[in-house]
Amino acid sequence: MSITSDLLRGHTETIILAHLAQDDSYGYEINKSVKTLTSGDYELKEATLYSAFRRLEDQGLIQSYWGDQDSGARRRYYTITSVGRKALERNHEDWEEAKKIIDSLIYLGGNHGK
Repeated sequence: MSITSDLLRGHTETIILAHLAQDDSYGYEINKSVKTLTSGDYELKEATLYSAFRRLEDQGLIQSYWGDQDSGARRRYYTITSVGRKALERNHEDWEEAKKIIDSLIYLGGNHGK
C-alpha cells in the first residue's frame, strides 16, 4: 500500500477541494469520508490534512470559519472559493490527461494488457 499511498498523497489538495465542492466541512469529517469512500484503505494523516488546509487557504482556494457548536469543541469549517473551484476543474483536467499518458506508457499503447 505504500506506493498507492505515495501516489494519493500527491493529490491531497485535490481530494480536499473535491469534498469542499460538495459542501463546507471540517477536518475530521473529510478524513472520515476519505476512509469510508476507500473502504478504510486510505486515511489522511492529521498533519498532512491541516498542512494542506493552510496551503489551500494561503493560495485563496479555500476559506475557513468557526462553526457554532452548542456543545463540545468548536469546529473550524472550510469552504471552497470560486478560485478553488477553478483550480479543482483544472486539477480534474490534469488528472485525466496524466491518466492517459501513464496508461499509454505502462500498457505500451495497448488497451490495459488485454
